[in-house]
Amino acid sequence: MLTKSNYLAGLQCPKYLWVLKNDKTRIPAPDDSAQAKFAEGTLIGILATKVFPEGIDLSNLDFKENIEKTKEALKERKTIFEAGVCKENLFSRGDILLPVGVDEWDIIEVKSATGVKDINVHDVSFQKYVYEKAGLKIRNCILMHLNNEYLKNGEIEPKELFIQADITEKVSEVSEGIEERIKEMFGVIKGIEPEFCVDDILTIEYDNFCLDEFMETLPEDNIFELDRMFKRKRVELYKEGCVKMKDIPEDVKLSDKQKIQKRLAFEGGKHVDKLAIKNFLNNLEYPIYYLDFETINPAIPKFEGMKPYQKIPFQFSLHIQEKPDGELKHISFLAEGKSDPRPKFLQSLKENLDESGSILVYNQGFEKSVLKECSNALLDFKGWYEENILPRIKDLWDVFKDFSYYDPKQKGSTSIKYVLPVLSNLKYDNLEIKNGTTASLEYERITFGEADEAERLKIREALEKYCELDTLAEAEIVKGLGEIENG
Repeated sequence: MLTKSNYLAGLQCPKYLWVLKNDKTRIPAPDDSAQAKFAEGTLIGILATKVFPEGIDLSNLDFKENIEKTKEALKERKTIFEAGVCKENLFSRGDILLPVGVDEWDIIEVKSATGVKDINVHDVSFQKYVYEKAGLKIRNCILMHLNNEYLKNGEIEPKELFIQADITEKVSEVSEGIEERIKEMFGVIKGIEPEFCVDDILTIEYDNFCLDEFMETLPEDNIFELDRMFKRKRVELYKEGCVKMKDIPEDVKLSDKQKIQKRLAFEGGKHVDKLAIKNFLNNLEYPIYYLDFETINPAIPKFEGMKPYQKIPFQFSLHIQEKPDGELKHISFLAEGKSDPRPKFLQSLKENLDESGSILVYNQGFEKSVLKECSNALLDFKGWYEENILPRIKDLWDVFKDFSYYDPKQKGSTSIKYVLPVLSNLKYDNLEIKNGTTASLEYERITFGEADEAERLKIREALEKYCELDTLAEAEIVKGLGEIENG
């Protein structure tokens, strides 16, 4: 049997489809981030059904019962949530099937995104194909996605939270050739396991262990480590036999940073622009405030005046250094309780950033956008942010995004997680929380979910240690750059 999820997997990667149907135990279990997305998607689906209060919910039924109850609801022409139809070894279960006119139906697919993606259109095209095979007349195809301009004001209003986008024409376009694609997928399932095709890199939308396995087979200095090269160009080079950067012909146009990477692949060593590093360091004004913070960005707004996916800061770490090579003083904030953390977050920042000195962050676009949104929502802080904080923010990422310093061990990345190991012995490996995604999920879990007091205290301690290391990392990187400048 080919299901909707199988079909979408086959569109992206035939090897993954084969494993999914023949050797599913090889597929890694979803990580915490994926499970959180599933749970959030379930909540969004439930909210979407509130737009159609007369609907009948078939989501909790087993396979056979779902199909039988769907048949009954179709005869009664009721709005159906999770209508399951099986025809010719094809099975589709859609989010909402809405009766319209005398004998027609609209397909309404609910997604947690804030717009329409190509993969969503293919999703609905499979539903339409199976429903029509079963004899249903489909009028329109609708994608119901979150409205990114929705502002929470009291209880969530489902009709305002969602936008219904008509994708009927797009579905018709991608439905051309669907019968042949389905036939090919059955051939894949029944055949031997296919090799990973490098072209699938262009179509894979979600986490895919087949892609991970392929990347792990590649040697060091491979072309997929090149900075900011389009996927299609990488794939074309690979198919032409260019696996390593050394293999790239001279007539292939590369950016300045890609040329640096290719040169180091031949010569070894690192690329260091001492003058640029010196200019950056000389532009820092002491005391330096090494700042980092963590945010949550739930799809369903939690606080008044909040939009879907708006970033809400709940924690910051601050290391203060009064003079070059001076001692570091650490200050932190971690929100307590279920109320909006922004007022206390901003107030604590205001009390600790003083009036002068550089505020050093890593990738200022994130910090600036979050602080701007916070100060726009809490106008008492707007003047303070715009007049005092904004002019003082300096971006440590500038040194690395421009390749003023680049070590091939970074593998083309300028993320702080890749930069830190080449300039310091500090590591995230021994921490219980090792990345920002986990930090956000764990904060939400112990704050809004179910966790006993011992667990809550344990995770709060882990959050403090993780965020503290982020700003200690910034100080260590500045120290390392100073040693390079003077070396």
